[in-house]
Amino acid sequence: MPVLSAITLYPIKSCAGLSLQEATLTSLGVMSAQIYDREWMVVDHNGMCLTQREHPRMALIKPTLKGATLELRAPGMLRLEVPLGLPDPATAPTLTTHLWEDTVLAYDCDALTAEWFSQAIGVPCRLARFHANAARPVSTKWTGGVQATTMFSDGYPILVAGEASLQDLNQKLLAAGRQALPMNRFRPNLVIDGIEAFEEDYAESYLIGDVLLKPVKPCPRCPMPSIDQDTGQFGPDPMDIMQSYRAKPEVDGALCFGMNAILLAGEDQHVRVGQEIEVTLAF
Repeated sequence: MPVLSAITLYPIKSCAGLSLQEATLTSLGVMSAQIYDREWMVVDHNGMCLTQREHPRMALIKPTLKGATLELRAPGMLRLEVPLGLPDPATAPTLTTHLWEDTVLAYDCDALTAEWFSQAIGVPCRLARFHANAARPVSTKWTGGVQATTMFSDGYPILVAGEASLQDLNQKLLAAGRQALPMNRFRPNLVIDGIEAFEEDYAESYLIGDVLLKPVKPCPRCPMPSIDQDTGQFGPDPMDIMQSYRAKPEVDGALCFGMNAILLAGEDQHVRVGQEIEVTLAF
């Protein structure tokens, strides 16, 4: 029987994740302690999103839950504590952020936080938090018309990957004299064990207790899987190996690993590592 083998929440887009034993699944993605996946995002002075693609040191910014704060650490930096309580929408400073084609209202974090991130990453930047009055719909082109929203994820609220898919890729890497890669190179929220390699590509739905997830779009990979999440440096690049068998014509030949998913039922239900999953295939 397939099981949920890992849960990861990424509080800040493109920074390190929080490995969890249990979490709440919502229409906006994974949530724990009232923190949503990719609820925060680092932006430049124009509000443009910064990611590991251009700033791989972002991988070294590691969050920890500490009571009412999100504690952040980075090499050579004093720790930073970001309050978890939502600002007052009526009085809190805001800024306009830009993520791909979307323009999103966000709270502007304080100057001390901006200075900390600027030093940690090495470029002037600020930390933005998804605004309580903001909404970011996903493209219904892939959802079959189902309406869904997300925060600062690339496109969809939940990313699912299979353990066997990584094992398959690693076998090919090892056969080519390369190093095997950990799953964190691909930054999924949910990892499934007990299905065949890339079976997640062909799933119609995943049922985890009362939670019903629908995979909607293969996840095209940018250069981020070549970034070592432990060192913040470009390491062994799997993209050339993936080129031989992971190009997907339905996304214009992009190399894909994992499936973007949306929540169909089970809002605010809890899931846990080790929980059984009923996988329904789309054929």
